[in-house]
Amino acid sequence: MSAAEVLEFRIVTDGDWRGHAVCKGKTHLFFPPKAERPQARARREAQANLLCTTCPVRTPCQSFARENHEYGFWGGESEEERHLAGFTVAAPIGIRARLAGR
Repeated sequence: MSAAEVLEFRIVTDGDWRGHAVCKGKTHLFFPPKAERPQARARREAQANLLCTTCPVRTPCQSFARENHEYGFWGGESEEERHLAGFTVAAPIGIRARLAGR
């Protein structure tokens, strides 16, 4: 087993996975500002996803968001993507809110 594999295993199994997250200090990319337009959201989430693709704790982050019904962009997934995967948040927004009103 290489040193990189040992490091990755330690990080993923570490109880405090947030300490290893690439997104630390970049909250503005992962949570929308008030009255964000759809085009701006797409750009912001694309930037967030770029960080997520390099993050060593992407999987535990994604699992945390799914299990805790989190808002925002977590582990490379938007709220919409979590919803489509069968995981929901307490109050739907975006497309889900529009569809629920029908």
